Amino acid sequence: MKISKLALVSSLSAASFLSAQFKQTPLPYAYNALEGSIDAQTMEIHYTKHAAGYVANLNKAIAGTPMEKESLTAILAHVSKESPTVRNNAGGHYNHELFWTVLTPEKNTQPSEKLAKAITETFGSLEALKEKMSKAGADRFGSGWAWLVVTSDKKLAVTSTANQDNPLMDLAEVKGTPILGIDVWEHAYYLKYQNKRADYLTAFWNVANWNEVSKRYEMATKGKFDDWPALKTFHEVMSQTFHPSEEGNLQPIKTRVGEMVTKAKALQSSSIPPEFDKPAVKNSLANLVEATKNLERQIKKKTSDTEITKTLSNVHDTFHAVIGLCTADDKH
Repeated sequence: MKISKLALVSSLSAASFLSAQFKQTPLPYAYNALEGSIDAQTMEIHYTKHAAGYVANLNKAIAGTPMEKESLTAILAHVSKESPTVRNNAGGHYNHELFWTVLTPEKNTQPSEKLAKAITETFGSLEALKEKMSKAGADRFGSGWAWLVVTSDKKLAVTSTANQDNPLMDLAEVKGTPILGIDVWEHAYYLKYQNKRADYLTAFWNVANWNEVSKRYEMATKGKFDDWPALKTFHEVMSQTFHPSEEGNLQPIKTRVGEMVTKAKALQSSSIPPEFDKPAVKNSLANLVEATKNLERQIKKKTSDTEITKTLSNVHDTFHAVIGLCTADDKH
């Protein structure tokens, strides 16, 4: 039986679509909805060319690998171990999916009462936060992003990343859950603002969607792990030993590594809440136990501080891979 060329192309296109793991979410507004601050041509090119390219290239890069079955945030949690293609396109897809949601044609949205309070306590005022984020975007050399994140201790922080990196990546200097991101790649503003990035950053706040940012803040600060005390217990010893190591103080981990191993084992054998009870989480917990055991062996052998620091960092990243698997809300 002969198959027409058109039918064959249609069949292949359908198969390609069905096999694609990640997809773009439709824009929640028209390309020209943000005119005055972000022009329609920029929005259309940005969404249909640049962002579409990231998701297409990501799907190609992970085809036939275990990452096909992982969430986007799970991939970001171990992206330092993947190829630059995966890193750039996984970051590009995540970053843009967030970016579209924190823009809105609705005028004068405001942070929720809870977020407004946190902003005032952390930065002094909303205007001070805007200035800090705009400076982070303006000072980012070359291409990148400015971020407002919720850190692991539920605090707000402003940071910046290069290229398509973001604070969910295991290699991020400042880790946290992004709730607001500003794209400072030239493709986000150059048609309208040319080299005047500062003008674009000022205009951004006219279309910032504080309703969405507030929702993301609520999600990032809610007690997601209240029903899993063993995880919270491990996180406590992790924080109390890892953060001092970042300042060169390894005494806490050297004296508490046995406690860390015990709590890692307790976490692995604990009752996992149903919403987190999946093979990938169990595998990561097993990896966490092995990582802590390896750290304990190194400390007992009096391995160099450089190696201990490196292994402790691996324990930290492995633990955050578990967190990433449990907090992923992206669909395939």
